[in-house]
Amino acid sequence: QVQLVESGGGLVQPGGALRLSCSCSRSIFRFRTMSWYRQAPGKERDLVATITSAEGTNYADSVKGRFTISRDGAKNTVYLQMNSLKPEDTAVYYCNAQDHWAGYWGQGTQVTVSS
Repeated sequence: QVQLVESGGGLVQPGGALRLSCSCSRSIFRFRTMSWYRQAPGKERDLVATITSAEGTNYADSVKGRFTISRDGAKNTVYLQMNSLKPEDTAVYYCNAQDHWAGYWGQGTQVTVSS
């Protein structure tokens, strides 16, 4: 059973920063990709950032230059460093892991950007 647990969300002012963590119950090296998604109220869940098994990264255009995805294999954890936050970044952020057979989701962590 794969479990993903997100943490690090909270309330931050515009221009501020947060670092989200996704802790995995299994080795993260087993997954082809690990990603962060977000879902704002009344909207679909959108892909924010992906890191591949080869440590390639991809970002949504809306977060390029502001967000950075990274991983720590020793801790089985994936991070999302979010800088220069904007009110439109407000959403529930979800961690996703994909292996050859299935996709797995965490429970999400709320990020609110407001003054």
